[in-house]
Amino acid sequence: MNFSEQLKSYQDLINQRMVTDLPESGLRPSQLHSAMNYSLQAGGKRLRPVLTLAAHDLFPGELNPVPAALAVEIIHTYSLIHDDLPAMDDSDLRRGRPACHKAYDEATAILAGDALIPLAFEILAREYRPHPQLGLDLVHMLARTAGGEKLVGGQMEDLLAEGTEPNEQTLSFVHANKTAAMIETSLLLGFRLGRMGGDEKLTQLLTEAGHALGLAFQAVDDLLDVTSTTEALGKDACHDEDRNKMTWVALAGIDRARELASQHTECALAAFRKMGGENEFLLRLAEHMLVREK
Repeated sequence: MNFSEQLKSYQDLINQRMVTDLPESGLRPSQLHSAMNYSLQAGGKRLRPVLTLAAHDLFPGELNPVPAALAVEIIHTYSLIHDDLPAMDDSDLRRGRPACHKAYDEATAILAGDALIPLAFEILAREYRPHPQLGLDLVHMLARTAGGEKLVGGQMEDLLAEGTEPNEQTLSFVHANKTAAMIETSLLLGFRLGRMGGDEKLTQLLTEAGHALGLAFQAVDDLLDVTSTTEALGKDACHDEDRNKMTWVALAGIDRARELASQHTECALAAFRKMGGENEFLLRLAEHMLVREK
């Protein structure tokens, strides 16, 4: 199977399970569950769950990585719903269609995001119950990443930085925690479920790869905001500039942002190569992410 086919296979699996494994839209209260599924089933790159599946397949084991991949995407989707709210980034579009608070209303979007958070941990606890220590490890990894020191903390610093003079220290904190931490953990969850999940040296290499990949991803995102279109991105172009966001483009310009994206990608590639295993897909994915158009 070539890279494009493998990527589509992973994405199709996640999209299918987002329909079959989660509460139906008609479940009471239907407005809440409809809003949750509206955002969960909107498609998108499915990058984080793809990373979870691919990291498991580096050294495949008998444990099923799909529930962990679903949990990652659920947390990511909640963060997008709340990210788009008027009190946050105030975005009208997400994944090519109206953001959740525009398709429904602001209160429903807030509650939909709220409901997704415990759903992710419910899935982890339920599906890995036969392996209690493993289940606890997965819950701890995802909870810490989604909390105040990582994902939510990065969002807070991002909001506080709006309209201020760009500086590298703040920007690095935001990118490392709002973006890179979830990409890193997506890989680590999948790897933990594989047959080499307890190997400390490999875990450290994967941590380095995930961190670098996340920083590269954000640098490319910063670039696309000013070089692409709303139609291509599926979300508002030039939104960062309009909101006076602190980005690599604002701080150092387009050329420097491109250099950083390439440098971080090379770091991720080097770590993936050192890991060995079935790493071809992850190597190709890292290269693909550098030249993505949305």
